[in-house]
Amino acid sequence: MHDSITWVGMDVHKESIVVAAVNGAGGTAARWETPNTLKGKERLAKRLSEFGMIRCAYEAGPCGYDLRRFLTGKGISCDVIAPSLIPKKPRDRVKTDKKDAEKIARAHRMGELTAICVPSPAQEALRDLLRAREDANEDLVRRRHRPQKFLLRQGRRFEGKTWTRDHWRWIRAQKFEDRNSETVLCEYIAAIDIVPAIARLKALRGVDTLTAMTILSELIDLNRFDSPRKLMGFVGLVPGEYSSGGKQWRGSITKSGNSHVRRVLVEAAWHYRHSPRTTGEAIRKRREGQPPEVIETARKAEQRLYKKFTRMVMRGKKTTVAATAVARELAGFVWAIGRI
Repeated sequence: MHDSITWVGMDVHKESIVVAAVNGAGGTAARWETPNTLKGKERLAKRLSEFGMIRCAYEAGPCGYDLRRFLTGKGISCDVIAPSLIPKKPRDRVKTDKKDAEKIARAHRMGELTAICVPSPAQEALRDLLRAREDANEDLVRRRHRPQKFLLRQGRRFEGKTWTRDHWRWIRAQKFEDRNSETVLCEYIAAIDIVPAIARLKALRGVDTLTAMTILSELIDLNRFDSPRKLMGFVGLVPGEYSSGGKQWRGSITKSGNSHVRRVLVEAAWHYRHSPRTTGEAIRKRREGQPPEVIETARKAEQRLYKKFTRMVMRGKKTTVAATAVARELAGFVWAIGRI
């Protein structure tokens, strides 16, 4: 039975997959390379199926479990191997992709590899979410250390508990005669301020980290808009108007102003075609620890924007028109949360 199995090792990279096949007797059956694309993986699966009974393996790495899930979906056995547990020969200093692939195939044939437990897509998504939260917390800690160390180098030390309101007031009150030092402190403060601001905006359905960062980096300070209507106009989401001779006509949006924010708001607006009753675990996690007023505003946005999207489509409006109208009102909720 063992001799009838073809053992396949793969060295997986972003652009390519290097493959080596070893037969049951230990002889090299084939070596080839294929692009790490959907078409490339389809060709890989087709060629692997020609060997009959096969066992595939590759090292866990930055490309994740996508290849393993693809192959198992095709009925092809594939293990993901713990890299640190792959046997290494002493003084073996020659390393190539082909050699690595064949080494995996031969070690797999000899039973010398340790396969890791591959999470389901849902489990991996949850793990990524938790790791993202940890990364965000670590980033915040690092950003807080920078101004503290900078001020300490300048001989300025706060007497009291750090990162309280009094500490923040003290930091913001620091002034320097040197312009460069003043700029450094302002940049450090801005880097800290943006972290909780991003987290608050992410309480909105459809607003992820990249969307929130785009909004904040482009708009800088939402407090400079006196009303949500001014923000809507700034990003070009208000309808154009032509008035003459007592007649008034309203057309499509002006598309004037900041196109980057307008684009991400329209992309986020498509999420409101789903009922708020289907709020996912990811959104609930993003809202954990946020101020009650932020959560309540986000929930109001869900209810109102879903109803607006649905009503417009039911009246025969194109979904693209509905999404644009929802994006306009979403800008108002962004304005409200950004000023909390």
